[in-house]
Amino acid sequence: MDSASIRSDFPILKDLIYLDSASTSLTPEPVLQSVLDYYRGYKANVGRGVYRLAQLADQRYRDSHRKVARFVGGEEGTLVFTRNATESINIVARGLRWKKGDKVVTTLLEHHSNLLPWIRLKKEGVQLEALLPDDQGKLDLSDFEKAIDDETKLVAVSQLSNAVGTLIPVKEISRICRDHGAALLVDGAQSVPHFSVNVKDLDCDFLCFSGHKMLGPTGTGALWVKNVSEIEPLLVGGGMVEDVCDYDYDIKKGFEGFEAGTPDISGGIGFGAAVDYLTRVGMKDIQDHERLLTRRLLAGLQEIKDVEVYGPLDLEERGGVVSFNVKGLMPHEVALMLDQASNIMVRSGHHCCIPLMRHLGLKYGTVRASLYLYNTKEEIDKLLGALEQIAGMA
Repeated sequence: MDSASIRSDFPILKDLIYLDSASTSLTPEPVLQSVLDYYRGYKANVGRGVYRLAQLADQRYRDSHRKVARFVGGEEGTLVFTRNATESINIVARGLRWKKGDKVVTTLLEHHSNLLPWIRLKKEGVQLEALLPDDQGKLDLSDFEKAIDDETKLVAVSQLSNAVGTLIPVKEISRICRDHGAALLVDGAQSVPHFSVNVKDLDCDFLCFSGHKMLGPTGTGALWVKNVSEIEPLLVGGGMVEDVCDYDYDIKKGFEGFEAGTPDISGGIGFGAAVDYLTRVGMKDIQDHERLLTRRLLAGLQEIKDVEVYGPLDLEERGGVVSFNVKGLMPHEVALMLDQASNIMVRSGHHCCIPLMRHLGLKYGTVRASLYLYNTKEEIDKLLGALEQIAGMA
C-alpha cells in the first residue's frame, strides 16, 4: 500500500494526526472532486427529468448504488441510500411488520443506534433481550444459542464494536438465526470501511453502514435488504410512487421506493467515488495495514504505566478501535492534552454506548483511538510518546 500517495489525497493531515475515523473518516480529494463535478457540471434532480443534465445525474446516481451494492456483495437484493447507519436501522425497525410478543435479540455492545430503536419497540409490546459482554468486551456464543428462540423475529448485532473494538461472530450467529427462522440485521458501520464484508458470506437479511465512515461525504449511508417486500418504506411522498389513485398508491420497485423526496444526490455520487477509492487501494491491504498499526498501538499502550486498555487484546478478536484510560485523568482531559500539546485528535467519552460503559464500570467513558488507511507507524509512535508524558504527569 502506497501510504505517501494516499496521504497526499488528505491535505488536512499535514497539520495534525487524525485518530477518530470510527466517528467519521476524512475525505480524499477524488471524492471531493466527484461532489464538485456534480454541482459544477450536471446539477439536476434524479428520477424525474428527461433532459440531458437530469439523465446524466440519474445515471451517475444509479451507478453509485450499483458500486456500493457490489462492494458488499449485494448485487442481489436491494441497496437503499440513507443518511447514515442510524437511519438504515430505523427503516428496518419501523418497517418490519411487528406483532405483540415478537422478540428482538441484541447486545450491550451496540451503539445507541442499534439499541434505542429496539427499546422503543419494547414500549409497543415487542420483547427485547440484550446480551451482556464480559469484562473484556467479548460475547459468549452460547448466550445467543439460549436467547434466540422460535419467538425471535430479529437479531440485531454490530460486526465490530465502535467502543472497544470487539469483533462479533456474525456468521455463527447467522446459523443460529436460521435454525429458528429469525432475521439477522448486521450493523456494519465499523466493519464495512475496514475489511471485506459480503452479505452472502454473512447470510444476513439486512446490512446497515455509513458512507461518512468510509471516506464518503457526511449525510450518506446505506441499507442493503435481502427481500425488500418484508419492510415498508419509512417515508412516502415525491419520487417513490409508481401511481396514485383512489386514495391508494403503488411504490416503485427497487431503491427508489425507499428514497422519498429529493435525495442527497452529490452525497450519493461521492459515496460511489469513495467505494472506488477503497477498491483501488484494496480492502485486504487496508485490513493488513490497520492490523499492523493496531498491534503496535496495543503493545505500546500496555508498556505505559497507569494506562488501562479495554476490549480484547488478541488481534483475531478485534479491529482497529482501541479504547483506554490514563489513571488519575478524565478521558476528556487526556483528549484535550493530546490535541493541545501534540495535534493528535482522539475521541473521548461514552462513544454513544452509555449502557456498555455503565456495565464496564466506566462512568466517564474512555479515550478512543481509531485507525484507518491514512494513519502511519510514525503517528502511532507519536501518540504513544505523548501518552507516556501525560501518564508521567498524572
